[in-house]
Parts: sequence; C-alpha cells; structure tokens
Amino acid sequence: MSITIKTAEQIEKMRAAGRILASCHKEVAKLVKPGVTTLEINTFVDEYIRSHGATPEQVGYRGYPYATCASVNDVICHGFPNERALVDGDIVTIDMVVNLNGWLADSAWSYAVGNVSDEARKLLDVTKESLYLGIEKAVPGNRIGDISNTIQKFAEGHGYSVVRQFLGHGIGQLMHEDPMVPHFGPAGKGARIKEGMVFTIEPMLNVGVYEVFIDPDGWTARTADGKLSAQYEHTIAITKDGPIILTDQG
Repeated sequence: MSITIKTAEQIEKMRAAGRILASCHKEVAKLVKPGVTTLEINTFVDEYIRSHGATPEQVGYRGYPYATCASVNDVICHGFPNERALVDGDIVTIDMVVNLNGWLADSAWSYAVGNVSDEARKLLDVTKESLYLGIEKAVPGNRIGDISNTIQKFAEGHGYSVVRQFLGHGIGQLMHEDPMVPHFGPAGKGARIKEGMVFTIEPMLNVGVYEVFIDPDGWTARTADGKLSAQYEHTIAITKDGPIILTDQG
C-alpha cells in the first residue's frame, strides 16, 4: 500500500474542487422531483461543472460515458443516467467527481423524490448519519478499521446491511488511490490514519441483503434481492486537529 500524503496547498486545491461539487449537489437537490429524468440531471451536472472551469472526471473513466452515476431505488451504485422519469416515492443517488486543475473531489448524495415511504426515509437518514459517524473516527492515530466498524455497527444496529463490494478510497490527482476504506470490519485494523491523508467515506446501506447483482452493462450494481439501497459520500482531508470535509454542502 502506497498512501500519498498531501500538503496543505494540495488539500486547498482539492477543497476548491470540492466547493464546486458541493454547490452542484445543492442545485441538483432543487432539480430532483417527479417527472425529471436522471439524464436531464446528468446534463445539468455536466454543464454546471464545466461552466465553473472544471471537468467531470467520470466521463471516459474506464469507458464510462456520463458525468454522473445515477442510482435509483434498488441500484446501489454506478447506475447509468437514462430517460426514465423519476416518480413520487423513488430515491436516487447522484455521484460525481470534479477535476479542477488536476485535483479531484468526489461526493455522492441520495435524494428523496417527492413523498417517499417511511422505510425509504429511515434508510436515507441512517445512511447519512453513518457517514458522519464514520467521519468522526477519521482522526490521526486511529485506523481505517475504526471508521469501518463504527459504520457497520450503526447500520446493522438499525437493521440494515452494509455493501461489501464497493469501498471508500484515497483520492488526489487520481480518482482511486490508497488507502481503501471498507464500511464494515473490525476496529483497530487497516492503515493508521495520518495528517495529510485524503480519502472518501461512502457507506452504501441496503434494506435487505448486502449481496450485489451487476447488470449486463457491466456497471450498474443492484441489490441482489431488489430492495432499496442508499449512499452518502464525502471527500475528507486529515489534519492534526481531525477531519475536514472537502465536499461539505454547508
């Protein structure tokens, strides 16, 4: 494992990318409503990022054609934006990566479409809270497993399963760097958290089983039992005083 430690100047460059990303998510929140398609949201995100002097890093990544991943209901992650109109009661996760002058920020957010069920609302709330509880453990001297275990215990304590197949990750000038950040597993394991690390935490919680089914497109990951999934993700930087959320929506 080769973890790249970022300087304060480099972290500021990533924070600038994160500001664009966070402001874009705040605009997406206004767009998400019944009748809107995820392809329309994708077009908005692509244009928004470019209009702010940045580029959507996902376009062309391993052949991926879109600026966003748009994951609806039982889609865990990596869903393709499409022309299906969102309907009242859906939940949708929009994931994007912003490249500003060669430095990246990554954040996914789950949104309720219109009036959602109590089951869906609870899933969204618990998934978001699990992210912030994980972030609280991202302090120098702890280990990555302390983040992982905190998220797993909280999620499973509320009756949800934690997806194993997709992990948080280091990020900088590359989308995926070391360390990998599982959202499950024992405390006290994994890389020691140090000042200057930058990585994502992005728990994906399912109402049912944690197993994943990949669609024939090779990207779209669904819950194996067809039940709901949600995800929240931030990019964080580790300082001597603890974590800074670079993609904070304020």
